[in-house]
Amino acid sequence: MVIPEFCAWLEKTPVASAIRASIWLFPTIETIHVLATVLVVGSVAMLDLRLLGVSSRDRSVSELHAEVLPWTGISFVCAAVAGSLLFSSNATKYSHNLPFRMKIVFLLLVGLNAAYFEWRTYRSVGNWDRGPRIPMPAKIAGALGLLLWILVVACGRWIGFTK
Repeated sequence: MVIPEFCAWLEKTPVASAIRASIWLFPTIETIHVLATVLVVGSVAMLDLRLLGVSSRDRSVSELHAEVLPWTGISFVCAAVAGSLLFSSNATKYSHNLPFRMKIVFLLLVGLNAAYFEWRTYRSVGNWDRGPRIPMPAKIAGALGLLLWILVVACGRWIGFTK
């Protein structure tokens, strides 16, 4: 099944039809999506700003990482589920929407950046956890993470205002 056929099928599901037919369901799900996204971006920004040496310098990276990661994960799952429900309500339209497509690309890049940080850079955190110097790969991951999340949010806002 290719994307147009999948989108057409998705729009015809009972859940997607209910979201479209309801006056309050779409805005309720959208509110959940926005609030969950705020929690994701906020928790990620705390760690990214620490990696950049801008904030929480009195805390170790590993301590902050352990504290915010559960919030990030739970919030991301909530945002993804809510976003998927919103997408299902008008999948064909959204699949052709440039800001939506850009948002998905930036989300994939966020995931790649996070995976690289977790699997490569963070493995050596014991060497630099409390030190005054954060290694350049960690700083790059922090800066890139902030930039990509800003782009995700900006594209998300543009979705509703473009065709």
